Amino acid sequence: MKTFKPILLLTLSVLFTLTSCRTEDDLAIDPPVEETIEANSTVADLLSRTASNDGSDDNIIDNASCLSVQLPVTVTVNGIELEINDDDGYEDIEDIIDLFDDDVDSVVISYPITIILVDFSTVVVNSDSELAALVVNCVGENEDDDDIECIDFQYPITASVLDENNNLINSITINSDNDMYDFIDDLDGFAAATINFPITVIFADGTTQVINTIQELENAIEMADDSCDEDDDNDFDDDDCDSCSTNDLDTIFADCTEWSVDKLERNDNDLEDNYVGYEFEFNSDGTILVTQGINTFNGTWEASGTGNTISVIINVIGLSDFNDTWNLHEIEQEPGEVKVDLRLGDDRLRFESDCSSNGSIDDTALVNALTNGDWYVTYYFDDTDETADFTDYTFNFASDNTATAMDMSGTTNGSWSTSSGDNTELGLNLNFGTGIPLDELADDWDVLEVTNDIIRLKDISGGDGSEDFLTFERTPFNGGINDTALVNALTNGDWYVTYYFDDTNETPDFADYTFNFASNNTATAMDMSGTTNGSWSTTSGDDTELGLNLNFGTGIPLDELADDWDVLEVTNDIIRLKDISGGDGSEDFLTFERTPFDGGNGNDDLEDILTDGLWIVASYTEDADDQTGNYSGYQLDFDPAGTVVADNGSNPNNGTWMVISSGNQMVLDFGIAIPFEEFNDDDWDVISVSATEVVIQDVSGGGGGTDTLTLQKL
Repeated sequence: MKTFKPILLLTLSVLFTLTSCRTEDDLAIDPPVEETIEANSTVADLLSRTASNDGSDDNIIDNASCLSVQLPVTVTVNGIELEINDDDGYEDIEDIIDLFDDDVDSVVISYPITIILVDFSTVVVNSDSELAALVVNCVGENEDDDDIECIDFQYPITASVLDENNNLINSITINSDNDMYDFIDDLDGFAAATINFPITVIFADGTTQVINTIQELENAIEMADDSCDEDDDNDFDDDDCDSCSTNDLDTIFADCTEWSVDKLERNDNDLEDNYVGYEFEFNSDGTILVTQGINTFNGTWEASGTGNTISVIINVIGLSDFNDTWNLHEIEQEPGEVKVDLRLGDDRLRFESDCSSNGSIDDTALVNALTNGDWYVTYYFDDTDETADFTDYTFNFASDNTATAMDMSGTTNGSWSTSSGDNTELGLNLNFGTGIPLDELADDWDVLEVTNDIIRLKDISGGDGSEDFLTFERTPFNGGINDTALVNALTNGDWYVTYYFDDTNETPDFADYTFNFASNNTATAMDMSGTTNGSWSTTSGDDTELGLNLNFGTGIPLDELADDWDVLEVTNDIIRLKDISGGDGSEDFLTFERTPFDGGNGNDDLEDILTDGLWIVASYTEDADDQTGNYSGYQLDFDPAGTVVADNGSNPNNGTWMVISSGNQMVLDFGIAIPFEEFNDDDWDVISVSATEVVIQDVSGGGGGTDTLTLQKL
């Protein structure tokens, strides 16, 4: 499929013609026969295979090592669209794929694309079937192929083209593998050709060698062939341990003394939840100490081999799930986190450590609160609200890291420990065994909030990446209604409707009304025409724990408020409500605040307000699930040019922002930057604006969920 090169042949024809006019002063070259490169010779074949297009870098997209996709290309990875412009883009794909171990991953290509073949010729591909027709010509994953990837040439290289009398007729500068491949491919059109030595070659480990003869070049390429892992797996960068050593493992285990089980899969069974709260210490003398509460387990470990053939033997008495001869698959080091990944066929064992758990986690407040008195589960959410499953349990956590869960049937023993969280600074590990329903609590929970009266926890589930929530409080779960804060706020002073949405924004209809709610469940709505009497009461919400029932009769517009509203947020200054309408299932929104509605013009200064100083995420709820803890420590800087940076000192999230619709809507886009990609939307409704606080809200498509984001100025 190589393209014909008429310009090159024309040039050679002219040069051959010119040789008849050469003078005696012209240079004649008479290289030894062994220094010329002949078409189809061994060295020519080696040079061609070394210079051919290596298509393995982008296997994560095309699953083929004999071709590559010309960049840029757009792909959709697990529902996230990416534009790939360079090798960093391949890494972005793998980062998304590696988020979860048990999900089904997909990389969907946006056609048309241009494919670069082994000989650097190109072909346009318009569909998966057309791509598959090309891929079928490649060997399978990790099978031997023709290209040689363990040695490269340092360019530029100069080659000499000679006539049948060994006269120099052309000097060619080779600047790339493409040039080298074409040079070798054209040898049959030359009387003779040679490379001008010395040249330098580069090996896979980064070392170099100066080559002075054709024979040295042939020897170097033959020795390098198959001397490294050519990374022909269908992922990016192979995640292999090409340069791993047992010394690396020794150093990692010495520097990071507390290891937890991040992944354990044996015979297709996920077992990591069985070992929540277990801490592993790998000692330099080959011993292992495992602690779980007051329990201890002793064992040994041993590593041998090099690179991708390092074996790690683990043997812990009483913990047979870990005992085997594992292969070291990867050592992954990131700021604040180290993972050691072991594989054995389809079985997996991955240890993780924050390398700073000894004294670096300030868990004093959590430990003091947790070990002081009894606790009750007042909220547990795992796909659905399952709080009622824990209604009868009383939890007690002792200072020796043991725990008990008592109900009418008896006492279940468990354990607890602190660690660093996956997405928060502090984590709480719980384990009450495999009995239902307490087995649901076995996890390494991220700590969102700790006071003497409440402990709020969150965990990202394996598989689909959904979030679980767990809340402990001092008083038992009462069936779902905890209306103290709502009643206290509602009956204390006047309120004004600052947002009412029913298919359209109808807030101005309520601009003149002042609402007052009395402790005897009566209410009034006053405007210039007089007072309308009404009533209120609390209940459980349809989609939230707490609901508020309002009724101001059938008069327009107050009849619109007659409903059983779900309570989304309650403070002394704001009450946010939501209701799913009958019929089409659309959502209505109602917000009460302490200051009157300003006619909709109060958002005109939103751009000036946001660009004046730094902001934090004071609150973020998604479908009533509080995810504020994900954004702890981040400061947002809004630039007038339309860019925004959210940075916690180690993880900058870059995005764009825009205020539209006369200040009534806002656009945010952080791309795939975790965790701020949650804010990506082009129609946030601006609910309230002040010099120190901005509240925006979005009704999601499809399921109609509601996201509410509150930004607070530092």
